[in-house]
Amino acid sequence: MPTRLSHPPHRTRHLGRVLTLIVALVAVVATAVTAFPGGGHQSDLAPREFDTTGPETAIPVPDVTDQQLAGLPEATTFTTFGASAPVDDAEEVDDTVIHNDTVVPVFTAPGGTAFARLPATQIASPTWLPVVAELPGWVAVLLPSRPNGVTGWLSTSRLTFARTGYRIRIHHTAMTLELFHDGRSVGTWPVSIGRAEAPTPLGRTFLLASLHDPAQTFSATILPLGAHSTTMDSFGGGPGTVAIHTWPDDSVIGTATSHGCVRVPAEAMRALDQVPLGSIVTITNT
Repeated sequence: MPTRLSHPPHRTRHLGRVLTLIVALVAVVATAVTAFPGGGHQSDLAPREFDTTGPETAIPVPDVTDQQLAGLPEATTFTTFGASAPVDDAEEVDDTVIHNDTVVPVFTAPGGTAFARLPATQIASPTWLPVVAELPGWVAVLLPSRPNGVTGWLSTSRLTFARTGYRIRIHHTAMTLELFHDGRSVGTWPVSIGRAEAPTPLGRTFLLASLHDPAQTFSATILPLGAHSTTMDSFGGGPGTVAIHTWPDDSVIGTATSHGCVRVPAEAMRALDQVPLGSIVTITNT
């Protein structure tokens, strides 16, 4: 049975590639930075009972050698998968999230073809992904790669399972962000979204990583999501990853002026920084 997780310690790490990723949407010019990976508040996750073996009728896991695994593309925000990768079509999902301590293969279907490898970290944060489907011995998870909504199937045998009671809902038309905990709204804030030519992408995604960089003037905390711009393949040298962050000028709040990121007031960021990684983020047109 999974045990309650402790908050990972902050540690200094060179994140030049990470900064390039984030500035791709916030238009901040820099080449390298010393930052502190936040890691999310995984201590708030509740353990979930899960049969990691599955019944005898579970579809067997295909053999993937270490050499074959090493040759597969990593499922990260920098990766784009083709049409053969499955996409999220679930009507509703619960709050189950998974973590892999080691690199594991990602399959097109239970017992299908391995098309990627899932690393144990994402943008200097531990990998935590939301579950969108379950079968005996298998789960489908949202991946942080392109296209938006891409999923993959994992064998449950090497995963840690937990529950996050948090959800984030972002409303395009209203330009607001709501935070829910255990189904109850705990806060609503006005936000800034993407401009017409670079809209914040609609759909279901998740909180991918948590970065803390006191040296950054535009936002000391940056929360990358598992979604990308739908109008730009890249921007400023990065892959167009969408993030939630603050902004030094509060006059942008309530406007559609970003390159796709969601700019929030400082009060909202303090609340959002408590949300565990892997928590669902839904971006609607309402």
